[in-house]
Amino acid sequence: MNTPTQILDHMAVLADPVRCRMLLVLDRHELTVSELCGVLQLPQSTVSRHLKSLSDVDWLTSRRDGTSRYYRMELGDLDASARQLWPIIREQVAATAASAQDARRLTSVLARRRSKSEEFFSTASGQWDHLRAELFGDTFHLHGLLALLDPTLVVGDLGCGTGEVSALVARHVREVIAVDGSADMIDAARRRLAGAPNVDLRRGDLEALPIEDGRLDAAVLALVLHHAPDPSRTLADVARVTRPGGRVLVIDMQPHDRVDYQQQMGHVWLGFPEPQLRKLLTTAGFSDIRIHALPVDPAVKGPALFAAVATKAGAGGGPGAPAAI
Repeated sequence: MNTPTQILDHMAVLADPVRCRMLLVLDRHELTVSELCGVLQLPQSTVSRHLKSLSDVDWLTSRRDGTSRYYRMELGDLDASARQLWPIIREQVAATAASAQDARRLTSVLARRRSKSEEFFSTASGQWDHLRAELFGDTFHLHGLLALLDPTLVVGDLGCGTGEVSALVARHVREVIAVDGSADMIDAARRRLAGAPNVDLRRGDLEALPIEDGRLDAAVLALVLHHAPDPSRTLADVARVTRPGGRVLVIDMQPHDRVDYQQQMGHVWLGFPEPQLRKLLTTAGFSDIRIHALPVDPAVKGPALFAAVATKAGAGGGPGAPAAI
């Protein structure tokens, strides 16, 4: 409830025209002390004194950002009497010549902020990728993009290995069903995914997946298909467990001549040319096939990779609509 004392206290604080001008500026933008000095054309000691007076009676909020402190007037944080009083004060102050001068100088202050940022990028553009990687790593944006996934999806991580893909996807979707034929891989995945309650780990053959028909909205085979004895049978069973309109993502190797991989790593196939992969996906019941080469990391030793996305045929409206990935 408003009291006469509260209103009088506010009126006493706002009796100084400089404080009213200051509030008018801070009602629109968050500024530092030095920026306010430039806008109001006043020395720092004067600005700091007025900021303290306004902060003491909760007209201002502030936050620290590195070595700077930013001030702002948040109308929603004011008490009821201040919220009633401010529109009257604002209307009167905004009509003054001093306020018009403040607004022009504020434009210049904000322009200096932009020019400072632009100056940095104009000199750092050639090094920006390196600088950003040093600060945030090479893959932060890829992890961030996973948040675009539809949170209602059921995703199959087929040939999940140690569960790396499942761990990345699980926090962004409703459920992950992770399947692998190796008991050792399943044990390693179980350790990695101990904190992910929405991941269902299952041991099974990729040609006879332990998943119900049409259970998946999306299926992922990441560096798996080149291990499959019969890729056509594998993709046919992936189609069985994917609902109409659901999608499959195949990440695998482009054709290469590294025969030693067959002895050392158990590879059955030396990559997949695009025509062969299109035929495999089409025969399995997928359509709308899109295949693109993935960027080559010069620091790695393996063959170049591709990503192929396709849609389970039979999509219509409602339950058969394409998965929102």
